[in-house]
Amino acid sequence: MQVAIVAQWGNDRTAGLAADLGERLREAGVSVWLDDATAEQFGVEGRPVGEFHAADLVVSIGGDGTFLFAAHGARDTPILGVNLGEVGFLNPVRPDDAVDAVLAQVRRFQDDGSVHTRSRPRLTTRGDGWTLPPAVNEVVVQGQRRGHGGGADLTVRIDGSEYSSGHADGVLIATPTGSTAYNLSEDGPLVHPGVSGFVVTGMAATRGMPPLVVDADSTVTVSVEDAAEAAVVVVDGRIRERVGVPTEVIVEVGEEPLRTAGPASDFFEALEKLD
Repeated sequence: MQVAIVAQWGNDRTAGLAADLGERLREAGVSVWLDDATAEQFGVEGRPVGEFHAADLVVSIGGDGTFLFAAHGARDTPILGVNLGEVGFLNPVRPDDAVDAVLAQVRRFQDDGSVHTRSRPRLTTRGDGWTLPPAVNEVVVQGQRRGHGGGADLTVRIDGSEYSSGHADGVLIATPTGSTAYNLSEDGPLVHPGVSGFVVTGMAATRGMPPLVVDADSTVTVSVEDAAEAAVVVVDGRIRERVGVPTEVIVEVGEEPLRTAGPASDFFEALEKLD
């Protein structure tokens, strides 16, 4: 069995936990991979996170940002999140419980060749000649910059029917997982992770664009008719695609979900930690 570990950079606590976990896993006969940045701290050879999809389990140690970083490399490999951040919607395991939680998954894998997982939807995004990696939290279609003199002229269609049209800083499309993140800061609604759907939220739309929860089978098409310089498509705040205008951006729930391992997170307990 191969277990890949991603630890938050520049945090002595996450590095220490990664070292302890790695030692216990090796004692259990498990091959351990460290991401390049973590491995550098220990003076050992690491692996790019982009290769972690070849592991049997990925362990993310840090906050939700670390988890998202790991998720883009893990693809469909199960991820177990250890929470050293503030909220922890994606990281339900406490640091004191991390070793036991990971070893429980190892024993299960060694017994029957599988890891117990739950699925969360991810969003696929494509345009004319390009496709972006799946989004765990959200996809944002916006002008090159926000505010006065920025933004874009947009038309949003749901399954071909026009929902909204006009000037806005952008449009944000979020999964239930992502509804607690950037979507919430743009006054989008919270969506329980058990809901089969996703959210379309306008960003400073001049004509008003109430947030809309659509069915998981829906196709959202954002037509960018005009923008200063260009439009930008951003996945999970990490991956950016600059596109010329006019253009169409198509967002749907992808076939490959995010697979999480370990105990389930308590949505309402995490909500209490939000400011």
